[in-house]
Amino acid sequence: MSALLCLIAGFVSLYVLVYYCVFRSARCSSSVKLKGKTAIVTGSNTGIGKSTALELAKRGARVILACRNKERGEAAAYDIRRESGNNQVVFMHLDLASLKSVQSFAETFLKTEPRLDILINNAGVMGLGCTEEGFGMAFGVNHLGHFLLTNLLLERLKQCGPSRVVTVAALLHHLGTIDFSLLNSQKDLVSGQSTWDSFQAYCNSKLCNVLFTRELSNKLEGTSVSCYCLHPGVIYTELGRSMSLWLQLLMMPFAKLFFLSLEEGSQTTLYCALQEGIEPLSGRYFSNCALQQVGVKARDDALAKKLWEVSERLSGLS
Repeated sequence: MSALLCLIAGFVSLYVLVYYCVFRSARCSSSVKLKGKTAIVTGSNTGIGKSTALELAKRGARVILACRNKERGEAAAYDIRRESGNNQVVFMHLDLASLKSVQSFAETFLKTEPRLDILINNAGVMGLGCTEEGFGMAFGVNHLGHFLLTNLLLERLKQCGPSRVVTVAALLHHLGTIDFSLLNSQKDLVSGQSTWDSFQAYCNSKLCNVLFTRELSNKLEGTSVSCYCLHPGVIYTELGRSMSLWLQLLMMPFAKLFFLSLEEGSQTTLYCALQEGIEPLSGRYFSNCALQQVGVKARDDALAKKLWEVSERLSGLS
């Protein structure tokens, strides 16, 4: 019995150590109020996007929930209005898997909303399939859709500066690669349809997020717009809703023990959106509410520039 108790105590101690040293996140300490400001949060009907939108609403911002599903988006807007006491929370339809939808969203927003102070590119998917234009789902939604959205809204961000663009990337960008020949021939950064290909496609898209932010900062030099990307932490959200059932079931027990809550997972996003004085760090990568180093490929300026040029062509901007 004593051996069993020691084993249990050892497991609990290990859990606490790992949780607090590896998984638990810092908190955004900024007290900035956002009355009179407007923010867009993509994929904000659930997960850390909804948690981020809630906190922005609590600070007084007008928050646009840019989501694909109208029913869930309107339900999330209702929840946030009720919990924050802020009635300036609205749903606008945006399907990042359709470049036409991105263009339509931008046109509607620019016609109806006079300000844009914070753009949070939060939405993300991990799974197989293709977008409306035939791009791989992870590349199309996580990178190309957000690339087009940001560029279409850039002038409004400049007009309302100081303003910020925040893109949710991931630590897994370290495992990402970009094969432009594959992208040109198959409209994707992976060639297969296996579970491993789905994972690799996600890693590749997160590398694209970091490179996009790097090049965007170069193009924004001399303006009042700054941009940041981040790893939100290890969070169990609906990101893996496209994964196979057995993989979701396999992940669930580990997620319940170790992964961050949605509120904890939104802290670095909020830090990048709100923290005063980080403008000189535009283009950089954050995790746990602190500046972090990116992988070697993510520091390649030539790669970032080429990705931007290719993305302009693929999204129809050039």
